[in-house]
Amino acid sequence: QPQLEESGGGSVQAGGSLTLSCTVVRRTFSSYAMAWFRQAPGKEREFVAAISWSGATTQYADSVKGRFIISRDNGQPAVHLQMNGLKPEDTAGYVCAATPLGVEYVPQTPAGYDYWGQGTQVTVSS
Repeated sequence: QPQLEESGGGSVQAGGSLTLSCTVVRRTFSSYAMAWFRQAPGKEREFVAAISWSGATTQYADSVKGRFIISRDNGQPAVHLQMNGLKPEDTAGYVCAATPLGVEYVPQTPAGYDYWGQGTQVTVSS
């Protein structure tokens, strides 16, 4: 099965920026929709952003729209999440997900994805 590896997490003060990256290290299929989810302690897993196999279609949660940018490289494939204007409420474990889809469709629920990374922590201080 495809394996996903995340990187780029860390600690930053409010208003700062971080960029997360996720790479599919075992490419079983040709095309993947990819996404980021996050989960804070005591909170439900939350959709953050997703991108289609071509990169032409993106979706964002309302809470991050205008602050986060998702992009991808299909050579790996890999997905990146540029996070700007970070807020304390963005603090969470961020996990990358992927599913084989070769159409312009991006699921926004965990059930829509077949493969998951281990997660990377993002901490935003006041």
